[in-house]
Amino acid sequence: MKPRISMITLGVRDLPAAVQFYEQGLGFPRMESPSEVAFFTLNGTWLGLYGREALAEDATVPSQGEGFEGFAIAHNVQSEKEVDQVMAQALQAGATLVKKPQKVFWGGYSGYFKDPGGHLWEVAHNPFFWIGPSDEEP
Repeated sequence: MKPRISMITLGVRDLPAAVQFYEQGLGFPRMESPSEVAFFTLNGTWLGLYGREALAEDATVPSQGEGFEGFAIAHNVQSEKEVDQVMAQALQAGATLVKKPQKVFWGGYSGYFKDPGGHLWEVAHNPFFWIGPSDEEP
């Protein structure tokens, strides 16, 4: 198996609100899809939004559960300033601040927000490596 994550699918309680947050609020480009699911093209992967109950049913697991889900999605950027900009954009779009961006023990700079459905996102700058397009790429 070649290690890769092709798509992350979030089970959401309010699909229209989640679509609005990611499409209008964060500017994620939406793909054509059936009305009961939404897909967004990211750089090298996709984000899927699907009803929480329907996703649990599809996976044959219970849908109950609140609070910390045991994972966070990370969005890495090139600078501390960009962390602050992305965080401000997410909060303006309706996210909830969990942890204000700050210098962290591992030498980077990061903060956390929850999207309107409660999914935890980290926005981080890692000065030791960058995974993403370079400034020179179009």
